[in-house]
Formats: sequence, structure tokens, C-alpha cells
Amino acid sequence: MSCDHHNQAETCVRHVPIFSEMTDEEADLLQKVTHHHGYEKGEYIFQEGDPSNTLFVVHEGLIKLSKLSDEGKEQIIRLLFPGDFFGQFSLLENKNHYANAEVLEPTTVCQIHREDFIPVLERNPAMAVRFLLALSERLQQADEWITTISLLEVERRLAKALLLFYEKNQITHRQILLPISKKDFASLIGTTPETLSRKLVHFESLGLLQLIGKKDVQILDPKGLADLAGT
Repeated sequence: MSCDHHNQAETCVRHVPIFSEMTDEEADLLQKVTHHHGYEKGEYIFQEGDPSNTLFVVHEGLIKLSKLSDEGKEQIIRLLFPGDFFGQFSLLENKNHYANAEVLEPTTVCQIHREDFIPVLERNPAMAVRFLLALSERLQQADEWITTISLLEVERRLAKALLLFYEKNQITHRQILLPISKKDFASLIGTTPETLSRKLVHFESLGLLQLIGKKDVQILDPKGLADLAGT
């Protein structure tokens, strides 16, 4: 195992909440069964209906999970940033993927296959409990996002999404580059690109942010955004 491979495995393992409190021995076990793969923008890690038997962890880059309606309309389910994990349910059941995982920028993912992961869990009950707790938290987040999309007004949805980007981008000087196009951004929060543009301009008039070019946003009042989002 090369030094680079070892460092990538350790970074992936330690960045995921379910693995963050592992002992050094447990971490070493997982690092030995962690594999890496690089993807270019526009590639798919998997598509809806593909066999599922792997836990994926985003090491670098950005991934879009989405589904297509019967009419061919795309609905973005979630964005995955470095440290996020997905495919976790494949470790417990033999099910096909329910969505498409598309790479939005050059991305490296760490992969742990079911046949390697289950024996590690069986030997480490504490890790298995953390894994179940992480799954429970992920389900809660999914429920909260469904509530956001179905019940909250567009402005509150937009405020929540901007705060997510603000947090995930590890902002310096509060300036963020929107990680997706306005079309995808609108799909993420369940609105149209035209409405999204109007609401961004409205937020600017309220002093919450400043629009810089097509995708740069200067967050001027994160507390105001949080108040608007209801968080």
C-alpha cells in the first residue's frame, strides 16, 4: 500500500461521523479494505437501478444525487461534499441504487465493499452501533429536507440551501461560489430558475448577501439567513 493510498484511506475513514471515534486498531482494519477511484466531471458513479454493494465516501469534489420522473424531469435529492457518505443501505440489504450519482467536478471517492465491511462490523460492536446511529441521523436529515421542500416557503428553502453551501465550503471572508448551476439550484429547492433569481435579488435588497457575477455570492448576514431559515 502506497503512502498516498494510506493517507487517503485514513482521511476518508476519519472524516465520516460513523468512523470518527474508532480506535487506531479499528481504523487500520478499515483502511486496509478501503479503495479509491477518481472521476471526471459528467461521469456517473452509479445510475438508478445499478447493483448496490458499496459504501462511498467523498474524499474530494462534489456529487449530485438525483432521480428522473416518468416525464424525464430531474429532481436533485441531495449534494454530496467532501466527508459525506452515501450508498450506506447497500451494506445491509441487496438492493439496487434508487438514484443517479453524477460527478459535478473532478472527484475522488473512497469505497468500502459489503463483503469487506460486514466482517469488520461483526468484530466491532461499538462501530456497528455508531453505524446504526449515523443511519438514523441520515434518515432524520432526509425527513427534515422533505419537510423543507413540501411545507416551507421558497425564501426559507433558499436560506437553508445557502447556509448549507456556506457551511460546506469552509468559507473565507464569507464569499462562496455556488457549487451548482442556477437550474440545478432551483431543482434542489423545488422552484424555477426565474423564481430563484428573483429571490436572490430580494435577499440582496435585504442586505443578507451580495451577488458577484453569475455564481459568486458574498454572505453579508449569516445570522439573518439563519433567522429567515428558521434554524
